Amino acid sequence: MSTETIYNYRRADDQTITGGQPDAAQLAAAAAEGVRAVINLAPDDPQRSLPDEAGLVQSLGMAYYYVPVDWNAPREEDYAAFEAAMAARPPGRVLIHCAANYRATAFFALYAMRQRGWSAAEAEAFRASVWRGSDYPVWEAFIARMRARIEGLGAAGEA
Repeated sequence: MSTETIYNYRRADDQTITGGQPDAAQLAAAAAEGVRAVINLAPDDPQRSLPDEAGLVQSLGMAYYYVPVDWNAPREEDYAAFEAAMAARPPGRVLIHCAANYRATAFFALYAMRQRGWSAAEAEAFRASVWRGSDYPVWEAFIARMRARIEGLGAAGEA
């Protein structure tokens, strides 16, 4: 088992992977592969979520951050909480996930623009690897607002 078996797995860089909901074996693989933190952006859903993901992740020696993002209403506050989790996590590899890797790729692409100097084109290419052909107007509007705000701040995130 490896993290590459996670639904819609994407490797953003040496330190960051994103994906859909991992199962217990995939989380164990993440720990074995050196992942130090897991950030979960999906609200609890009895049909999709693990019963005690936080407990499992912590028992595997990884830090756990839960930032539930409503699929139908992503907010700037959600993105700010995601950035705070990225800043608070221990150094090293991180797994960012949601249900199908839509929230995760969108948030990480925005984060990479703001904190890692990615261009809008680089961020969009990463996001499009999962989102290609998708039509979610609420998310497109949210991403456009956030990109405009990030671009207004500059790549280093400073006003």
